[in-house]
Amino acid sequence: MILALALVALAFVPMLAETWKSRTNERALRAAGAVEPPDDVYGLMQIAYPASFLAMMLEAWLRGRSWPVRMAAAGVAIFVAAKALKYWAIATLGPRWTFRVLVPPKSGIIRAGPYRFLRHPNYVGVLGELLGYSLLAGAPVAGIAALVGFGWLLLARIRVEERALGV
Repeated sequence: MILALALVALAFVPMLAETWKSRTNERALRAAGAVEPPDDVYGLMQIAYPASFLAMMLEAWLRGRSWPVRMAAAGVAIFVAAKALKYWAIATLGPRWTFRVLVPPKSGIIRAGPYRFLRHPNYVGVLGELLGYSLLAGAPVAGIAALVGFGWLLLARIRVEERALGV
């Protein structure tokens, strides 16, 4: 029971904080004239991301057997590293970071922080979260499904984002 609660907290407490941050920034960006592309996949993403974690929790619960400690430890390490990369990207974008693609007028492409090394560090971080959580929870089937499904959504999102930024 404690492990189940820890898995829920690990997935959803940061998600709630990120949602608050995103909405705060979104309001400010819209007030500054930012425009959202009409063909974004955000509607699907806001369902698929939490559903991915729920599916992994469900698989872990249904499996009900112990998972190798080394796999769980690797999952924790990957999850923490992915969160660190994601939060570095969020800090670098500052008030421009949201869940939505919102491009304020006269804005350029960010090339600081992790963006010096990766074109989409936030998305690399998100995929790392899913991989790490899958290993931690002992949910290989749901983990692979989450990585493939959400990875496909991220590829679609990248096309929308890059077009909106004029890349």
